[in-house]
Amino acid sequence: MYAIVDIETTGGKFNEEGITEIAIYKFDGHEVVDQFISLVNPEREIQPFVVNLTGINSKMLTHAPKFYEVAKRIIEITEDCILVAHNAQFDYRILGTEFRRLGYDYKRKTLCTVELSKDLIPDQASYSLGKLVRSLGIPVTDRHRASGDALATVKLFKLLLAKDTSKTIIQKSIKLGAKNKLDSKFLNILDGLPSITGVYYIHNAEGDIIYIGKSNNIKKRLNQHFTATNSKSKKIQKLVSAVTYEATGSELVALLKESEEIKRNKPLFNKALRRSKFTHALYSFIDENKYINLKIDVADGRKKNITTFANIQSGKSFIMNAVEEFNLCQKLSGIYKTKTSCFSYDVKNCEGACIQKEAPELYNKRVNALIEKNSCNNKNMVIIDRGREVDERSAVLIENGVFKGLGFVNLNYQINNIDVLESIITPMENNRDAQHIIKNYIRKNKRLKIINFD
Repeated sequence: MYAIVDIETTGGKFNEEGITEIAIYKFDGHEVVDQFISLVNPEREIQPFVVNLTGINSKMLTHAPKFYEVAKRIIEITEDCILVAHNAQFDYRILGTEFRRLGYDYKRKTLCTVELSKDLIPDQASYSLGKLVRSLGIPVTDRHRASGDALATVKLFKLLLAKDTSKTIIQKSIKLGAKNKLDSKFLNILDGLPSITGVYYIHNAEGDIIYIGKSNNIKKRLNQHFTATNSKSKKIQKLVSAVTYEATGSELVALLKESEEIKRNKPLFNKALRRSKFTHALYSFIDENKYINLKIDVADGRKKNITTFANIQSGKSFIMNAVEEFNLCQKLSGIYKTKTSCFSYDVKNCEGACIQKEAPELYNKRVNALIEKNSCNNKNMVIIDRGREVDERSAVLIENGVFKGLGFVNLNYQINNIDVLESIITPMENNRDAQHIIKNYIRKNKRLKIINFD
């Protein structure tokens, strides 16, 4: 659990500042579950430049509560939380100073979004909160007011969590937080899990990830892990101490994140999934008569394929449907071996490419339509799918046929501005598995929204 904080102060000498406004959003890693926002009477003068910056003046604070009147609420809402702030050292110092004046030793673990941003979003022109969120297309209102800045930090932190593919933030949080003892046989864990699409992470008592999975119903899938009797499930049940998850909304995003993060984190019980998830692929070649031929063959990473398949049966089913949809020749598609005409020509369903009766230009036009529909090669596009919330969309970026990464957007501006989109997305490896996942998902989801760009 996180307490995302922003504080406005009077300014002045070091450790003599007073709080004029405080905002705290209690954030469970997915949504805000509690909040506290209040002006505070600092009982001292506010520096003129601070008044100009924040718009908060002494008159506004005359009837505001003094710090000792809000101290209990601050302790309660940040209890068992990691304090998160943009430049956390400042906010934590100010809170510590105010509590020391009351004779209370206020201690919390902290995370700084400036440091996290420098690590996870490198090469930004500025890491000040206002300039950083603007460059990422994150909307911010009431800049230099505690509530507006804290809410912008919530959105930034949510983006940083998504970009943290090594799950360093989550693992550190589990280590810092209280250990979850499972005396009640997993019921506590299951109670805190949602029935949504996403990726889940099973941790041991040290916070290390021992298993990563994806599901369209995380709670149901974890229940299966905890009740299964096979050897691997029993080992997981013995070691599990906590489960975290990341909502994705989109099954495509969940598949890509699962694949990437298994390779990156190498969990103890994901050994089988570290291997490639496909065995066969569709290839094309031009024969001596200038016709484009298609062939389902064993996947070969050295050759450029059109699309890939989990097994030979899936490939055969695809090519059979493609022959019918695009009116292709059975012989030139590799499903009818003959030295003469194919069966479809004999029953008047083939235009005769198998015996050079149809011109190569006409036939190849239909084959190219099939290739264009099912290949990402050399394409620049964004695949738009469901987001984690109603007003959000997921975006998978492909540049020149290369998978660049994925992210979440709320605004059309973020999708259509390629520079902003590249800042928002979590960069990911363009490996064979990722290409297979994307091609397979596009093939199976006919109504998927795809935006092509130059």
